[in-house]
Amino acid sequence: MKPIHAHHRRNRLTIAGAGVLVVVLCILALGIGRYYVAPGQVVRILLGQVFPVDATWTDTMQTVVVNVRLPRIVGAVLVGGALSLSGAVYQGVFHNPLVSPDILGVSSGAAVGASVAILMHSGAVAIQISALLCGCGAVALAAAISRAFRKPSPMTLVLSGIIVSALCSSLLSLCQYLANVYEELPNIIFWTLGSLRKVTGADVLVTAPVILAVSCVLVALRWRINLLSLGGKEAQSLGVNAGLLRIIIIICSTILTASAVCISGTIGWVGLIVPHLARLVVGSDHVHSIPAAVLFGSAFMVAVDTLARSLTSAEIPLSVITGFIGAPLFVFIIVRRRLEL
Repeated sequence: MKPIHAHHRRNRLTIAGAGVLVVVLCILALGIGRYYVAPGQVVRILLGQVFPVDATWTDTMQTVVVNVRLPRIVGAVLVGGALSLSGAVYQGVFHNPLVSPDILGVSSGAAVGASVAILMHSGAVAIQISALLCGCGAVALAAAISRAFRKPSPMTLVLSGIIVSALCSSLLSLCQYLANVYEELPNIIFWTLGSLRKVTGADVLVTAPVILAVSCVLVALRWRINLLSLGGKEAQSLGVNAGLLRIIIIICSTILTASAVCISGTIGWVGLIVPHLARLVVGSDHVHSIPAAVLFGSAFMVAVDTLARSLTSAEIPLSVITGFIGAPLFVFIIVRRRLEL
């Protein structure tokens, strides 16, 4: 029993270390940029918002840290954690390590909804609502197509999601074709490539409660996902209603992904790569790999967003950086685990 207890203790320490890493990266990210603020000053500014602290910083520093960068960093933490959690859950439920959060058409459907709202010259809130509704609608359509099969199964749902994603990609291309070249098209393209540039405190306040609530549900169900990963019959024999549990998890993951897309647009690779990294570090037990995936995803997204706004004078779309990092990293993981594609 000692090796098992030692393994659990090591995993708990790893998860705690990942939490500390997220905090450290957030403090560093709040200070990095065209207007640099030292980490010590960042900590004092943040503490000054809650406790009576003697001001050793300028008004400009406080404005940059609290009003400009803080909503963006919080958004990066939420988006990275949400996409990674969705990816870990989907891979466990569908017994497929190559499944990602947008496999059911969530991201592509949300992209279509946002693009239509942009074409209609809607405001930021309307764009987010349209993205959320269309993302959930895409999954509902995939579920409806799956039920049309003679024997619906998780695999038929995945195939239906691929069909819906292809349809949404065509609709997105149509939106880009109809868009004004000088105004609407750049917004659509930049949104579909992912960015946290326009995240505000209001965006965080609207989406954070949803993301946190749904994340808590999925984290609480993580030990049941272990049962689902054994297979439907095995889970049923252990007293788990596999069908109902799978539906609940898919709905929660869909809401989680759509909410993340509402903040940042579509971002590739995060939900595919980070769960693999979590399992590589803490093992395949979802009790540990899911919390690790959430924290690793948050840290990864904070680092990527900091690179996106700091590498060049013009901000780089997030999917560009995640692609450059994710593709070789995925090759490394495949070689390391010797997966058979």
